[in-house]
Amino acid sequence: MEKVRFVMLFVFLISLVGATMAEQCGRQAGGALCPNNLCCSQFGWCGSSDEYCLPENNCQSNCRGPQPQPGPAPGGGATVRSTYHFYNPEQNNWDLMAVSAYCSTWDASKPYSWRSKYGWTAFCGPVSPGFPAACGRCLNVRNTRTGAQTTVRIVDQCSNGGLDLDWGVFQRLDTDGEGYRQGHMTVRYDFVDCGNGFNPLLASVVDK
Repeated sequence: MEKVRFVMLFVFLISLVGATMAEQCGRQAGGALCPNNLCCSQFGWCGSSDEYCLPENNCQSNCRGPQPQPGPAPGGGATVRSTYHFYNPEQNNWDLMAVSAYCSTWDASKPYSWRSKYGWTAFCGPVSPGFPAACGRCLNVRNTRTGAQTTVRIVDQCSNGGLDLDWGVFQRLDTDGEGYRQGHMTVRYDFVDCGNGFNPLLASVVDK
């Protein structure tokens, strides 16, 4: 009988420790990340098993999956067709989940300053590290017709073989209005370093 009591007490203590160690995370906890690089499950709890960590199980952050291949070095890119999409990040508070962006699984909990530093684009170009490795990467995008260029961040996938720029970014590049008239424009994209400084305004310059 004494042994049964001991076993019951041991089981109770183990469950108590487990409950104490449980951490809530993700959208259920205001975007909080798990300690010790644990994964955040779709239900907002920290753990390290496949149930918590795999993207196909809707892991929210610190997810794992197939090891991504090394991405293109800065400067690697291609000339492609770009269309546009109405993400409206300013109106949506730069919330990746609000626009159902593919990369929200990995990047929705990044700081506001990170999410709002550059304009957004969906990406499906031929020179690519693949997904999810492409999420959060930055591109310098140049309108080959006018020379206007800007830096954007990849937040989503597309299927047109090039870029699907947020409408605000598309407008900045479409300085002669020809892209709007045709419904697309030809652009050159190159992978670039995103930089460490934070600037909530869209960076846009004109090529020399």
